[in-house]
Amino acid sequence: MPNKGINLAPWEKSFDRILLPLEEFIHRQTTSGVLLMLCAVIALGIGNSAWQPAYELFLHTELNISLGSHLLSLSLHHWINEALMVLFFLVMGLELKREILVGELSSPRQALLPIVAAIGGMVIPAMLYYVFNPKGPAANGWGIPMATDIAFAIGALSLLGDRIPKNLLTFLIALAIVDDLGAVAVIAVFYTQSINTYALLAAVVCTGVLVGMNLGGIRHALPYALMGILLWAAMLASGVHATIAGIIIAFTIPIRPKFDPDRFLRQVHKLAGKMQDAIADQPDIIHNTRFRGLVSSLGDGVLLVQAPAQRFEHLLHLPVAYLVIPVFALANAGIPIDFSEFGKYLSHPISLGIICGLVLGKLVGIAGFTWLALKLKWADIPAGLTMKHITGVALLGGIGFTMSIFVADLGFASRPEDLLMAKTGILLASLIAGLSGFVWLALQPRPDS
Repeated sequence: MPNKGINLAPWEKSFDRILLPLEEFIHRQTTSGVLLMLCAVIALGIGNSAWQPAYELFLHTELNISLGSHLLSLSLHHWINEALMVLFFLVMGLELKREILVGELSSPRQALLPIVAAIGGMVIPAMLYYVFNPKGPAANGWGIPMATDIAFAIGALSLLGDRIPKNLLTFLIALAIVDDLGAVAVIAVFYTQSINTYALLAAVVCTGVLVGMNLGGIRHALPYALMGILLWAAMLASGVHATIAGIIIAFTIPIRPKFDPDRFLRQVHKLAGKMQDAIADQPDIIHNTRFRGLVSSLGDGVLLVQAPAQRFEHLLHLPVAYLVIPVFALANAGIPIDFSEFGKYLSHPISLGIICGLVLGKLVGIAGFTWLALKLKWADIPAGLTMKHITGVALLGGIGFTMSIFVADLGFASRPEDLLMAKTGILLASLIAGLSGFVWLALQPRPDS
């Protein structure tokens, strides 16, 4: 009999048939990048339509949270950029921690090549931007072309499927993670306007408590979430960009599970025997308190055999990839463009600096520093890769959408015209870099040919 031992609700089979294709679609690597691109296009369309005033009014709606006499008032746009994006930085921090401890960045020899490539991909774009904007308020945008959008870049690379070596995706992920860490450091050090010493001290205390929770063996999410909220509030009040709290929280979440697999399997066998005895004594599980207690113990063991950091990363990946980043795109990509003055946009020093930085600077920085590291024998190129593959990744590295817009909002917060030029440059550069990188890699021979 099909589904023996499984109790199905009346409509459950129908729902499963509907949801299965959707679930498969959601878990595809390419979906996040495609969704991000779709939201950016929608926002751009709204920003250049009759709905643009309503769009701006909606984003500037004030949302308040009061606690006694304390009032936290931020616009919807700020809630997205200052609060919702903490989850993005948290996942980014968890990915970085995993790569450093047990992944591609755990071996110094293995990590050196993507690290050198990422450094080149940050330094050269910033220098090129500075050539066009050496002084004045426009110089504040030098950090904009330094960042690579990991979701867009990996999405574009994944679309190529088996036309590229598997190692190339790993190299891009490692490079993009180091690149994101560099962007976070730039935000924390160079895009902090003023410091509230007392709030910063409170943030340090919160960080100390998080570290103590790690050392004390706390592995449940709730304590980290509650202390993380306090840390975020302290960072927001301190003047240091609040999203940095996400990175700090990530680095304090334990990476090691409590139980090793052998101990867990022994526990499972022991509990399974007890469950059989409990069912033999009382087949009705609704009234079988002993059986329910054993199941609860097994559930606790399932959690304790998993690394908390990896479990949290897995739980947050979907909401961040399919909610946080698309919402960020909808809130930040809706820039009004006067196409009759498009030439003016392209010739503006800020736009030119960003386009040259992202398209040319990333190419020269990533590919050039990689070639130099190989020539100096600091590192070895991963098996199956050539400099042509690295060149393709260097082109895709010029997709700077999410982090670049984020830095632009910080650098030009009080200069709307400069911000418009910056976002125009980011969108155009990301389009050029994405298309050129995709076409370049698509023209390369298949790995098995």
